[in-house]
Parts: sequence; structure tokens; C-alpha cells
Amino acid sequence: MNSGQNPFDDIANRLAGAIPPGLEHLRRDLQRNFRAILHSEFQRLGLVSREEFEVQSAVLRNTREQLEALEARVTLLEQQASAAPARGKSSKKKA
Repeated sequence: MNSGQNPFDDIANRLAGAIPPGLEHLRRDLQRNFRAILHSEFQRLGLVSREEFEVQSAVLRNTREQLEALEARVTLLEQQASAAPARGKSSKKKA
């Protein structure tokens, strides 16, 4: 696929290129129709561009890193909280 060309145009052109030579006059109309159908169906399927996919992947990666850091922090705080009452009870017994 030509990287500078819209993927819908590329697919529509390839489909139109398969039209037999005797039907060349229909090529432009078919290209337009192919492009519209492809665009509509890709939207209906919820497909996204590679660029949008990469952006969302980066956002997800960042979110996962933040979640892991927060989970580690919560674990540490839970450990500190469970150790604090034990220390408090032992100091009361000595008094």
C-alpha cells in the first residue's frame, strides 16, 4: 500500500483495477462507490487507523505503569498500617 495514500483510496483503486477492460467507463463510478462502502463498513466495524492505535497503546502503557506504581504504594502503606498497631500494642503492655 502506498503510505501517502488513504487506505480506502488504495483498496478502491485495486478493486477498480480488477474491472475488465471493456467496462473502463464504469471505473470512476465504481471507485467512488467502493470507497464509500469501505469507509462506511470500516466505521461500522469500529476499526481505527494505525496512528490512532499507536496513540491509544501508548496511553494504555502509561496507565498500566501508573497503576503498577499505585499498587506497589498501596501494598507498602498496607504493610506499614498493619505493623503500626502491633508496635502500639507492644508498647502498651510494657507500660
